[in-house]
Amino acid sequence: MSQQKSKKTLINWDLVSVNPNNKTWDWKDLFYFWGVNIQSIIGFSLIASLYIIYDMNSMVVFFGTILGSFLVYLFSNWIGKPSQKFGLPFVVLLRSSLGFNGAKIFGLLRCITGIFMFGVQTYFLSKAIVYLIRIGIFSFNPEILNKEIFLMFFLGLNIIDWFSLLITIIAQGFLFSAGMIFNRKIIKFSAITVYLGMIVFFFSTLLIDVKSSSYAFINSLNYLNFFDKNNIAPLITVTGTMFTFFSIVIMNFGDFSRYVKNEKELKKGNLSLLLNLIIFSFFTLFIVTGADAFLKQDPDNLNRILTNPTDIIGKLNNLLVTILVLIFIIIASASTNLIANFIPSQYSLINFIPSSFSLKSSSITIIILAFGISIFWLTYFSQIGALSYLDTIGAFFGPLAGIMISDFYFIKKENLVNKDIYSLEKDGAYYYSSGWHIKGTYSLILGFIFSASTIWNSNLMFLQSYSWIIGAFIASLVYYLLAKD
Repeated sequence: MSQQKSKKTLINWDLVSVNPNNKTWDWKDLFYFWGVNIQSIIGFSLIASLYIIYDMNSMVVFFGTILGSFLVYLFSNWIGKPSQKFGLPFVVLLRSSLGFNGAKIFGLLRCITGIFMFGVQTYFLSKAIVYLIRIGIFSFNPEILNKEIFLMFFLGLNIIDWFSLLITIIAQGFLFSAGMIFNRKIIKFSAITVYLGMIVFFFSTLLIDVKSSSYAFINSLNYLNFFDKNNIAPLITVTGTMFTFFSIVIMNFGDFSRYVKNEKELKKGNLSLLLNLIIFSFFTLFIVTGADAFLKQDPDNLNRILTNPTDIIGKLNNLLVTILVLIFIIIASASTNLIANFIPSQYSLINFIPSSFSLKSSSITIIILAFGISIFWLTYFSQIGALSYLDTIGAFFGPLAGIMISDFYFIKKENLVNKDIYSLEKDGAYYYSSGWHIKGTYSLILGFIFSASTIWNSNLMFLQSYSWIIGAFIASLVYYLLAKD
């Protein structure tokens, strides 16, 4: 069947409803999905920091993590259900609440964020490959690295950096553009492999000194004075921090839930986030505390707790473990890049110009733009505070999700006219005002004002961890009041 090529069509076969026969994901696939989302350097460092650096009560951190994951569970169910029911990606569902033009423009903001972060993540991912290459060269002949060719830099990158960056961007583009069937295999492979890597990392730390590492881990489990009123504020902070960590994925969860068999599997699979957090937290805390106990025995080591896995393996002086952990870091970072950045950007680009973009052409566009960002990250983007501006764009995401939730559950009563969601006819249910739903746009802007103010207003920064939720609530409430009959 050939796709309609009119410049004014909203139909694209990559955006249409998933065939029920292709809805094959079950709770185990979502277990792998959530595993991949927590399995990253950022996830490792975040958990380690909450338990160790901030010296919080361990039970406070644990229950804060549970509460945060419960909030993720609720929002993922709310956002995932309409996509599971109708088989539509997030940006297409936005047409119901914002109109097809509103969905194009505001969906493009998600694309901008995704492509930028894909480029940044690619840069840091390539650095892990750089370490592997340098280890290989050093093992062969250390003197080679002193040759002039390896000491020449262009845009802050030497020849090894450039080679690694090219390999990283090409490999990701080739693997990720193969479609969701293959991406499903990548997600499963990554989740299982990285957990195996964590086991290797765990035993590498344990076997250095079983007694001291075990004692350090047990000693870190401070559960005294859990009911002290002073723990309320830290509990709220941890809860908000954990939710914020997953918030970017929550918004586009429909891009994945559209492939889930039924709502029962959806809810069961989303609950597996909790299990993933418990497993990953255990490994992380033990590795960090155990490594610290060992390193403190050497006065030449840093007198601080290391929470970055690359810093830890650099101190263990075990070449085999270093190589294995770097490989696992590469796999984990790449798969996170796939879920959080690449796939959402694909759908957003296709939705922006359905007549021109396909999975293949959108992939090429993402790769080209991301490569440019990764090249200039060190010398330009990291210097201008680009992430603050990106956070400002991200302030739209909570309100976007809130409007969609309010529209689907309270205004549309969980019903959609599937044919009209692809219609440009004026009598279509989602045509609104020339493709703009004014009430939805007003609601979105009001929610955005609050979310953005927690970034730029110093007096409101204490609410930043909850800006997504509050922005979603404000936008959802305003939308309901404006759109109800």
